Amino acid sequence: MKMLDIGEVAERTGVRPSTLRYYEEIGLIRSFGRHGLRRQFDPDVLLRLSLIALGKTAGFSLVEIAAMFRPDGQVDLPRAELRAKADELQRQMVDLRLLRDALRHVADCPAPSHLECPSFRKLMKAAARTRKLSGTAGKARTETSSN
Repeated sequence: MKMLDIGEVAERTGVRPSTLRYYEEIGLIRSFGRHGLRRQFDPDVLLRLSLIALGKTAGFSLVEIAAMFRPDGQVDLPRAELRAKADELQRQMVDLRLLRDALRHVADCPAPSHLECPSFRKLMKAAARTRKLSGTAGKARTETSSN
């Protein structure tokens, strides 16, 4: 099996070598030796880095992602957490659609004052109702964006 050096891994994945070294430091990936001063990785690291990228895109922290890998390197995906994250993303999508519609309406509305526009008022009520129902949506977004 041909090993990949850190430069090749970085080139194939778009992950900077400094990030790869950090991921190795915190145990997300593992090198299998060196060729000179360059770390060498098993080709399976490419799949692992794809899973890490997917987890980060979904809003999981690196600590949460690390917990999805067993000590033997196999993936152990927490289905309940994935469902909860999917539900959170669904709520965010609803919020974003309402925001998009409100912004488009504001941009195109011919009313002299948006506060006089019945459509705008309806959009604002829907946005407030959605916020009230989701309750922790703002908190979840703040926590997610800090990871």
